[in-house]
Amino acid sequence: MNASLRLMLLAGLLLGACDAEPPPAEGFAGLGGAAAGFAQVTPGRAFSFPADHGAHPDYRIEWWYVTANLEDEQGRAWGVQWTLFRSALQPGSTSEGWSNQNLWMGHAGLTGPYGHRSAETFARGGIGQAGVDASPFKAWIDDWQFSSRKPANAGLGELDLHAKGGAFSYRLRLLSSRPPVLHGERGFSQKSGLGQASYYYSQPFFQAQGTIQLQGRSYRVKGPAWLDREWTSQYLAPDQRGWDWFSLHLDTGEKLMLFQLRHADGAHYRAGTWISASGQPRALASQDIVMTPLQYSRVAGRRLPTRWSLRIASEGFAISSTPVQENAWMDTRFPYWEGPIRFSGSHQGVGYLELTGY
Repeated sequence: MNASLRLMLLAGLLLGACDAEPPPAEGFAGLGGAAAGFAQVTPGRAFSFPADHGAHPDYRIEWWYVTANLEDEQGRAWGVQWTLFRSALQPGSTSEGWSNQNLWMGHAGLTGPYGHRSAETFARGGIGQAGVDASPFKAWIDDWQFSSRKPANAGLGELDLHAKGGAFSYRLRLLSSRPPVLHGERGFSQKSGLGQASYYYSQPFFQAQGTIQLQGRSYRVKGPAWLDREWTSQYLAPDQRGWDWFSLHLDTGEKLMLFQLRHADGAHYRAGTWISASGQPRALASQDIVMTPLQYSRVAGRRLPTRWSLRIASEGFAISSTPVQENAWMDTRFPYWEGPIRFSGSHQGVGYLELTGY
């Protein structure tokens, strides 16, 4: 959702008007702001691949978001996050050069036995510094890259992922033979009772392997990975302050995506998707989902729910989750918590948790 999720696309104001103060945000990172003139998300849209792997310039915001739950050769847990955000200052801008009205932002996170690290980078569209091509698929910002080795059809089956920041970097190869999974109502993912929504699909069946570099040392890693894609023009209702989002790899081979969008009055909006081991999705409504914080942590001066109980009675699902690192703080322009988790109970497995707006 994501993040990733996702987020922070008002950071483009720093690029487009560096000498001006940004206006007060509506909701987290301004994602509840009005979007007059941009295309609106409505039910019934037919997805088209590989075109929908690429950018959608008529919409205000979108992201390409990857998480990977990895283990090294000593059995230690690591987590990798890679996200590219596009934010449009006006709809439909595809021109070359500085007249292009798209702003880009990249986030990279690395969590593991030696703590958590994050990196952030910004770019302007139209000058080759950042962008996305649909086929062959390539998403990049500076030298960070997420790209296909072959022309993309319905899915993205063989991909290379790279990012670096500070004292860390990673290079992973992602493999999957599965097609994308559409969330919500055939890809129409509602975010509130007031009509806010996104177009949302995932490829949650990737297997990743590669190398992490940290402070001069190299670690060989492998494990499951998850790609999320969303685009919209207004993500949040004006009184929604942020979200709690989970992507889970179950020991049964099934996958689960859950999110909770927090309203100021406490009547939070919940939804999710139960994905069978064969890749068939079942949309979950708010009444299907019970999400309860079990423990709060002080992170970056904020009180965050880092341990959770999740229940879905219709699937016999009841687990509790714990973070690999409690201090998985993304110290970015609009900061948030993002990190790998483990869970146990009716099912075992690993996944990712994202917390925004705290």
